[in-house]
Order: sequence, then C-alpha cells, then structure tokens
Amino acid sequence: MEDLLRPIYQERASHPNTLGILIVEKQKPISPVTDNFDVILFIIVKEAKDPWFMKHYEFENKTAAMHIVDESLLNEWIKTSGYRKVFEWILNGRIVFDRNEYVESLKDKLHSFPEENRELRKVMEFAKLIRSYRECKDLFQSEHYLDAYSQVVRSLHYLARLSVIEKGFHPEVTVWRQVKSIAPEIYKLYQELIESNEPIQKRVELMLLATEFTINTRAPRCSGHLLEVMQTEKEPWTIGDLKLHPEVAPYALDLAALLEYLTEKNIVEVVPVETKGKNVYHRQYKVAQPTA
Repeated sequence: MEDLLRPIYQERASHPNTLGILIVEKQKPISPVTDNFDVILFIIVKEAKDPWFMKHYEFENKTAAMHIVDESLLNEWIKTSGYRKVFEWILNGRIVFDRNEYVESLKDKLHSFPEENRELRKVMEFAKLIRSYRECKDLFQSEHYLDAYSQVVRSLHYLARLSVIEKGFHPEVTVWRQVKSIAPEIYKLYQELIESNEPIQKRVELMLLATEFTINTRAPRCSGHLLEVMQTEKEPWTIGDLKLHPEVAPYALDLAALLEYLTEKNIVEVVPVETKGKNVYHRQYKVAQPTA
C-alpha cells in the first residue's frame, strides 16, 4: 500500500513548506480513528492558503485520505482538543518524513502535556461538565427521565475526560478505556449508571448527587485558568470583556454557566454597577478574596 502512496507523499516532502508526514493504517474492520479509510496520509505544513486540505484516493480496492494541515491550525487543535483524532495520528502514526525532527518533537510535546495546556483543557471540560449537569438536573426536575439519563451520560463523559487531564494525559477517543486504569472511581460511577437494576429515575438521581459532589470538590483547581486570567486586571470584568479575552475564547460558549456557578460558590464575586435604569445594575465579576 505504501508503494502506491509513496509518489504522493514524496512529492509533498520535496516542498520546503512541509514539516512532517505520517501514515496511519486502519487496524480494525471498523475504524473511527481513520474514518474507516484504509490509510490516512497526514501532512503538516508551515503555512497554507487552505489551513485544512483533504483529498480521497482509491486503489486496488483500498481507500486513502490525505489531510494537509498548517501548523497554526494543528497547534489550535492540540491546545483545545478541537479535533481529537489528530492526537492518535501523531502519537501512533508512522513517520515517513520529518524535517529537523519536527514530528518527533511534537510527539514529545504531546506525551509531556505542558502545564499551561493542561490548565486550559481542565477549565474547558469543567465548564462543559457544569452546563451538562445543570441541563440534566432541569430535565430530571421536569420529570423527563429518559432525556435526563442521556444528559447524565454526557456529564459523566465530560467528567471522564477531565479526570484523564488531571492525571496529566490527553483524553483519547476511547476515553473509558483510559479512565478504567487512570481514574477507577469515575469508571465505577459509569458502571453503576449503566449496569444498575434500579429504575432510570433512581439511577439519574444518584448520579446527580455524585456529580454535584465531584464538581464541588474540583471547583477551585479546575477553574484556575479563568481565575488567573481575571487576576491579570485590578478592575472587575464584564462578561463581554471576559468572553473576548483570547485565553478565554476556547470556552466562551460555556463561560456564563461557569461564572454563575463560581459566584454561587463564592469563588467569584459579583460587583454591581449602576445603570441609567432605576434599581438596575450591570453585573461585573472579580475573584473573591479568601475568607480568614
């Protein structure tokens, strides 16, 4: 198979703009990692007009997909887990071209999972967890138990990914396989939900209690990224200013839910600012001072 692809990737390797090329081969009959193509040809370039270019090939009853991704988009994916398959492509793919050991260095970076990236990823998953938990609680209280069950599964998935990140690893597509060995207490929660003989209503109720406890115990350390951003300014923040901050942008969609939770827990303090309307105030936010 590689012999047929070699002319394609050798032509790409001759470009001075190309940083590295990897081949990822399908290992199972059904392979989500390769989108069920027999092989992925993953090409990293310094810059490109189209930051993510794709081509599909067919040969000898086999299929291949070529992905050409520029370095800035790839770094964004790595920073925010924007395209999770790329982690497996880089970590498990076979290097066929590597300019100045660029790909080897990238593999080392993914294995080490730098602290600044970890803090961002923690707050992203934590914010999603809070939003999902509250949606689940609302569905449960409205007696939509099947919908609440679906939502609690989603909440546990966010919790699973958060637990993996806390241990210093990137969550994989098969995250529950990771969680089983890395965070067995979270895996046990998931088992209790799906294997219990209790009625769905009771199972969801128990998971809501467990999730709420888990959220509360993780709040200070998992919201650290946002709190550090807020402490870079002495003045309180409006929601609009926070949302537009480049460091907060990756979790802007979940920012309101996260801020509301942090104010309820007295981790963030609301600063009311007068408006022209009588008894109507703008809400601004600052990190609460720890009580003595």
